[in-house]
Amino acid sequence: MAVFPVFLKLDKRRVLVVGAGPVAAGKVRPLVEAGARVTVVAPDVVDDIAAMAAFITIVRRPFAPNDVEGAWYVVAAAPPEVNRAVARAAEARCLFVNAVDDLESASAYAGAIVQKAGVTLALSTDGEAPALAGLMREALEMLLPEELDRWMACAQEARRRWLAQGVPMAERRPMLLQAMNDLYERKRAADNTEHTDRKQARDNAEARTAGVAVSARLQPL
Repeated sequence: MAVFPVFLKLDKRRVLVVGAGPVAAGKVRPLVEAGARVTVVAPDVVDDIAAMAAFITIVRRPFAPNDVEGAWYVVAAAPPEVNRAVARAAEARCLFVNAVDDLESASAYAGAIVQKAGVTLALSTDGEAPALAGLMREALEMLLPEELDRWMACAQEARRRWLAQGVPMAERRPMLLQAMNDLYERKRAADNTEHTDRKQARDNAEARTAGVAVSARLQPL
């Protein structure tokens, strides 16, 4: 089944999480970090979720269909029969549901996320092989360049300039590539200058040391 990847801006928006076990705790944390107003509904709550009580709303009871009212996004991390009830209630209100490890009840899949220097990558296997997505995420973390923060700074500055100048979208990518090439050229020139300066300093130090040695040998006895 084809899926459409999208990133959600959940800041200050209500998100419902049904279930409060260890898996739900792993879902709640990134939602809080995204600025969402998270409500957790479950009869029993693990300590990791209880510890976040200052940042979320915890309702200690079974799920009721009207819990989805006012939510922008729903996470179902409960037993399958509860997940199915959550999916029905959300579907009736045109809400997407991320049902954890429950493909039949899910209308949204949460990807394995890589975040670095303002760049976010999300990987999905359409819910079929989440462990593989996790392995691929670890591989991508290793492949992302150390200087990604410099890439981002370069791209942000270029975008501000293009917007001010009204540069068409179609022309921006080759211009960004050139800007990044220039970035590396400047770094290469700076590295060469630093190498030359270090070599000159080393040569000067060796010359001074040799001069002192010669002077010491020429001193009268």
